[in-house]
Amino acid sequence: MIHDDIPRSEPPQATRRQRIWQRWKAFNDSDLVWLFWRSKSTVVAFTCCVLILFCSLTSHWIAPHNVFDTTTFDLMDSELPPAWMSGGDARFLFGTDVQGRDVLSLMLYGLNISLVIGISSVVISVALGVALGVLSGYFGGLVDTLIMRFADAMLSVPTIMFTLLVSGVARVAIPKDWIGHFAPVILIGAIALTGWMQYARTVRGLTLLEKGREYVMASRISGASHLHIMLAHIVPNVMRPVLVMATLHLGVAILTEATLSFLGVGMPPDQPSLGTLINEGNQYLFSGQWWIVVFPATLLVILSLSFNLLGDWLTDVLNPKLRQE
Repeated sequence: MIHDDIPRSEPPQATRRQRIWQRWKAFNDSDLVWLFWRSKSTVVAFTCCVLILFCSLTSHWIAPHNVFDTTTFDLMDSELPPAWMSGGDARFLFGTDVQGRDVLSLMLYGLNISLVIGISSVVISVALGVALGVLSGYFGGLVDTLIMRFADAMLSVPTIMFTLLVSGVARVAIPKDWIGHFAPVILIGAIALTGWMQYARTVRGLTLLEKGREYVMASRISGASHLHIMLAHIVPNVMRPVLVMATLHLGVAILTEATLSFLGVGMPPDQPSLGTLINEGNQYLFSGQWWIVVFPATLLVILSLSFNLLGDWLTDVLNPKLRQE
């Protein structure tokens, strides 16, 4: 006998939709979202980061001109001022450089290259620093001494000097015809090798605290391997401050790339980054073509400042002791 009054279960799709809505509502009601909207500078910085990342990812589509195609620019259009100034051309919003290339298009392509180098170097630094920090704090003894003393030695060398040294050695070892192709790899490696020490020192201290907790000891007693304990228990619990440090480090990495390119040991002129554009524009700053250097430099400042503001906000939010009542 079939009873029509028996309540039927809801379809899985509706249940899943409700769970998603409940999680989204709980996220909106959390303290993190409230603190985010409370900080106006953080909202502005986050908006700038989103817009910059969007422009970087879509630079090949939204750029008015293809700067890698020599048929798209003319020397007769060289050194044109911005479009709103006398003598400007509506085709070139931020003016042109000495080769007739659109400055706005150069900024978009250069932004893409700078972000790729900065993000890649930070990811490598985080991976290397977390791995060495966990090994140092977990095993201790000779392993801890060797890793930490090497980190102390690296910290005693100025970042720019070490990156110049690594870049110079790589340029000597690599044939000249290949330097242009390997320039991004050289920059990523040089910047990454100067940023892992802070992560290693921080993760080491957190690992010393985590390895003495009950769940780690229980896992060790149950027969789990050292690798399983480090990957399953220690690494997930030390990543919160690492992510905050990575946000701050990203701005520093982009500035380091720009500095190296400005000094002439970074990206080649045919692969423009923000530092390369500033280096080229600086040569014509006092001759009246200020727009060639001012606009890329302004974009670099906004980019670095936005990531630094986000990193400072994450530091305050994730560390309750630093919150201002």
